[in-house]
Amino acid sequence: MIDSEKTIYETGVNHFEMVMHVDSKCLRGVMKQHEPMARHTSWRVGGPADKYYQAADLDDLAVFLAMQSEDEPITWLGLGSNLLVRDKGIRGTVVAHAGVLDELSLGQAHRLRVGAGVSCAKVARFAAMSGCSGAEFLIGIPGTVGGALAMNAGAFGAEMWDIVESVETINRRGEVLHRARTEFRIAYRTVSLAQGEWFVAADLQLQIDHKQSAQKQMRDLLATRAETQPMGEASCGSVFRNPEADHAARLIEACGLKGLCIGNACVSEKHANFIINRGGASADDIERLILHVQQVVKQRCGIALQTEVRIIGERC
Repeated sequence: MIDSEKTIYETGVNHFEMVMHVDSKCLRGVMKQHEPMARHTSWRVGGPADKYYQAADLDDLAVFLAMQSEDEPITWLGLGSNLLVRDKGIRGTVVAHAGVLDELSLGQAHRLRVGAGVSCAKVARFAAMSGCSGAEFLIGIPGTVGGALAMNAGAFGAEMWDIVESVETINRRGEVLHRARTEFRIAYRTVSLAQGEWFVAADLQLQIDHKQSAQKQMRDLLATRAETQPMGEASCGSVFRNPEADHAARLIEACGLKGLCIGNACVSEKHANFIINRGGASADDIERLILHVQQVVKQRCGIALQTEVRIIGERC
């Protein structure tokens, strides 16, 4: 339900958007129409979403989801760090949870309660400052807990579900469900979450940081990341999954593809499994470069690289 008296029109540099504050009698969040997704992805590309909803909190989100028709396409968005949105944008509704589902607390037995909208880096720092170890690797994952749960994200040899004890999800009816780790099939960069269901929180089981070494380990991991990855440039993180017993970056570099560009999308000179937007790249430039890398590696190495990044939306 939209309160038309609260509709505000704003103009931008390359777009015209309508910001609609939802009727406070029903919802407390903010709905935007035709919201450019380039504002919300780490690649800084992407066409407009038909609708973009920023919930006020979990209760508000539950009400909003329950109000949607069963055939309304819903896209769940964290920090947009593992996402390529095509240039024509996304049909349906994007639901943004970063900074909304923000619970972060330490319970008994070094169990950490985290909301899906909290950044992985923030969780790593909070855990270390709370005297816990086991979450240090999260400092290297540039997304939210929700995104890390959905794809079993990993860094520095560890994966998200290594430390997950249980989770909460929400479905299209706005029902919050408690689920044990054992209810999911978990593999490298994949988790068996039912369609129409999304992660909203997790309980992480950590250990006592007896030697108070977690903070030093995070500093070391960040130093390694800065040395080996193109920090400060627009990218999505790793583009391709590592094949079994090999590394995507090694294969791409072996094929002489470092530095290759299509438009302003380029394979990073620093880390071949990163594609960077040098400024002004389109989503189509990036997708064509991804496909080209896959084709060359397949032809020369006989290995079909699978994407780690999610590619969604419509082409122009």
